[in-house]
Amino acid sequence: MDTLKDKAAIVGIGWTKFSRNSRVSVLSLAVEACKKAIDDAGLRVKEIDGVVTHNMSDSVMPQEVATCLGLPNIGYHLEYWGGGPAGCQIIINAAMAVVTGMAHYVLCFRALNGCSGRRLGGKGERPPTTGEAQFLIPYGWTSFVHAFTHLARRHMIEYGTTPQQLGMVAVTQRKHASLNERAMRRTPITIKDYFNSKMIVEPFRLLDICLETDGGCAVVVTSAERARELKHHPVYIMGAAIGGGPDPTPYGMNTFGWLRGSHTELYGKYISPQLYGMAGVTPKDIDLAELYDEMSIAVLVQLEDFSFCQKGEGGPFVEEGRTQLGRELPVNTHGGFLSEGYLHGLNHVAEAVSQLRGDAGQRQVKNAEIALCTSLGMQAGSALILRR
Repeated sequence: MDTLKDKAAIVGIGWTKFSRNSRVSVLSLAVEACKKAIDDAGLRVKEIDGVVTHNMSDSVMPQEVATCLGLPNIGYHLEYWGGGPAGCQIIINAAMAVVTGMAHYVLCFRALNGCSGRRLGGKGERPPTTGEAQFLIPYGWTSFVHAFTHLARRHMIEYGTTPQQLGMVAVTQRKHASLNERAMRRTPITIKDYFNSKMIVEPFRLLDICLETDGGCAVVVTSAERARELKHHPVYIMGAAIGGGPDPTPYGMNTFGWLRGSHTELYGKYISPQLYGMAGVTPKDIDLAELYDEMSIAVLVQLEDFSFCQKGEGGPFVEEGRTQLGRELPVNTHGGFLSEGYLHGLNHVAEAVSQLRGDAGQRQVKNAEIALCTSLGMQAGSALILRR
């Protein structure tokens, strides 16, 4: 079967400052991140001929960014509506565009004022009142935080997962963030600090939940042939997958995955065979993983569903320190959404690229060759396996 394996590569990455109040427009954030990614790739702005992004009514159109950059022509553009599942998905769309000749160099960006401006479940947002939401909103189920509590509780009931194990996700990732100059939260924390943090929605404390963030991130994708001529070692796309199993419910903050066999699993169980199959690798070949961490429980579940451990063993895997830098599988080496900042997944991809290029500084994973990146929603998700 013909696949995307090694036919496209990520050749440039760029970020803005991550903050709680950018004091600039989302368009400014997007253009800044894109320009930095283009410069990092060693390209001229006029060589970009594709622009893609995703949003939840909080970003700007690709055409606006193209205009502000002064692009002479774009042969491919895409604006996908979605948050969590789309971070890796837009990279996959860009890869398909360059492999099929629709474009030569595609910018992928995500920008939002996710703290100071419009934000999901925050100020100015009115929860949906149609479909399944009408049966949930009256009982206080108004955000993804509430949805993930059900996942966490079921995992605790079935496998004995503990608050201590959730806390170790936050402690480990903060340790990684202390080595990351971009991270919004760099001060190390202890498990005692975790238990002293405010309870938000049981069993989640404040430190279990991603950071509301203003910022932008961008990457440049091109064909494998063109990538070899640019200034950085190319980071090739080995494997790619999009999906999520049996769950026809519409996308929204109140959907959960009602039709899955277990409420202790996420999309990863369904897409990992395709992902590893295309890449031609197994979990044992992965050197680091950037796992979507909107909530701490998501890290534990993805460790299981992407087969780094058996079902129910995600908690002990983290508690034993196996996701720390220098150990078996470094996870969220930049601090993740819990400590670096929350841009719906694209900053995970950029960090993986930095690690595989070998320019991650103090947090560099030794001899990093292959990385997994994931993006999730309650019903579906996307993932990439990247290689140096």
